[in-house]
Formats: sequence, structure tokens, C-alpha cells
Amino acid sequence: MEGAGDGLVGSPARADAARISEVKAWLAAQFEAVGRDVPDFEYTPRSVAHLHAIASLSQARSRAASIVASDLRQKASEYRSQAVRVGEILESVGLAQERLSSDAIEFAEVIASVANLLNIRDTEISSFMVAVGELSMRRDEVGERREKIKKESKLLLGYTRKAIAKLNELKKIVAKFDNEVLNQEAQMDQWQTNLSVLESKERQYKTQSSNYEAVLKRVGYTAEINHGVLMEMAEQRKELEKKTKPILETLRSYQDLPPDKALAALAIEEKKRQCAAAEKHLEDVLQSAI
Repeated sequence: MEGAGDGLVGSPARADAARISEVKAWLAAQFEAVGRDVPDFEYTPRSVAHLHAIASLSQARSRAASIVASDLRQKASEYRSQAVRVGEILESVGLAQERLSSDAIEFAEVIASVANLLNIRDTEISSFMVAVGELSMRRDEVGERREKIKKESKLLLGYTRKAIAKLNELKKIVAKFDNEVLNQEAQMDQWQTNLSVLESKERQYKTQSSNYEAVLKRVGYTAEINHGVLMEMAEQRKELEKKTKPILETLRSYQDLPPDKALAALAIEEKKRQCAAAEKHLEDVLQSAI
């Protein structure tokens, strides 16, 4: 049982050691290829995992590149062998390159260039026809795609113009809203100022109202004393003034009398004699006028 446990515990350690060995070998090979030494650094689990992933990817790409290179070398060898064989055939029939004229060589190079351009392996007329047919089909496809793209471009151009027009309208609306926001902010500031003034007036009026209520309470004001009652009392006062006015005038006539009764009687007699003298004088004047 103990041996089995030791094996389970030791297997991750052996895997990490194997990864570190693979990473070290790969780093040594890479730095050796450029003539430099591997720098010293700490092999942490994170760095080892990262470098191992890079090493695996690099090795996979190297293997793929090696396979492609080997295939290209094989094809190049086959092309060289075929070129030698074709050269021998041409030489046997008297068509070696050194025996051809410059025009023939130029024509052959043009045919080879066209064959390479058309991606055909030989210069048979059928191959050329097939390649030209494929090019025609591709040209038609390209033409159809071009027309489709042109229509889509016109449609997108229309959408773009509409979008630009909408954008300009939105810019104008935004500018208008910005101006309105500025105006509204100024108006809000004015309203805020007015509100502050009204709040101050409200506090002032509340204070005055409290003072007036205190004064009314002190003078005995009640809710029954309203404007109608006050007007009625004013009318009653006027009536009383009318009734007391003759009495006041009579009293004023007695204000000149002395406070003693005898003296008052004498004063009254004196007033009576003055009245009688005034009446006699008036009669005399009237008689003389008649």
C-alpha cells in the first residue's frame, strides 16, 4: 500500500521534471541556433507551462515546415528529371534550345508564361481551352459579383447619405437642445433666486403675522370681530355722533358759565338783557328801514 501511494505522489513530480527537461532541451536548441547561451531564470510551474506550450507549438510548426520542404524538394527533383527528359526528346528531334531562333525561344517563353498563368501542366490546346473556359467563368462570376457589389454600394451609399442627413439633423437638434438647456439653466437660476426671495418673504410674513397675532391677542381681538361687525359699529358710532351733536353744542354754550349757581343765574340774566337789547336794536333798525 505504501509503495502504491509513493508511486501516485511521485508521478506528477516526474511529469514536471520531464516537462522541464523538454523545455531546457528546446531552449538550448533555439539559442544554439543563433549562437547564444540560454539565460538563467527560475523555472516556476507557470513559466514551465508557458514555455512548454510555446515549445510544443514551435515543434509542430517545424514538423509541418519540414514536411512541406521535403515535398517541395521532391517536386523540384521531379521537375528537374522531367526537364532533362524533355530536353533529350527535343534534342533528338532537332529542337534543342541552342538550335532554336530567338523568336522561337521568345514564343516558347510566352507559352510557358501563359501556361504558368493559367496553372496548366502542359501546352495542349485542350488544356488551354479548359483554362480559358475557367477564366471566362471566373470573369463572369467576378462580373456578377461586381454588379452585385455595385448595387450594394449604391444602396449603402443611399443609406450613408440618409444617415449623414439624419446625423446633421441630430447635430442641429442637439445644438438647439444645448441652447435651450443654457436658456433653461438661466431661467432656473432666476427661478431659484425668486424662490429664495419668496422663502425670505415667507419667513418675514410669518414673523409679522406672529407679531400681529400677538398684538391682536393683547388687545382682545377675537374671531367674532370681523369687517362686517366693524362696519356696523362704525355706522352706530355715526348715529351716536348725530344724536349727541346737539347735546354737545348745548353743553358748549354752557361752558362759559361760572361754576357757582348764583353767578350762573346772574350770567344768565345778563345774557337775557343782552338778548333783549339786541332784539330792541334789531326792531329799531327794522323800523327805521320801513
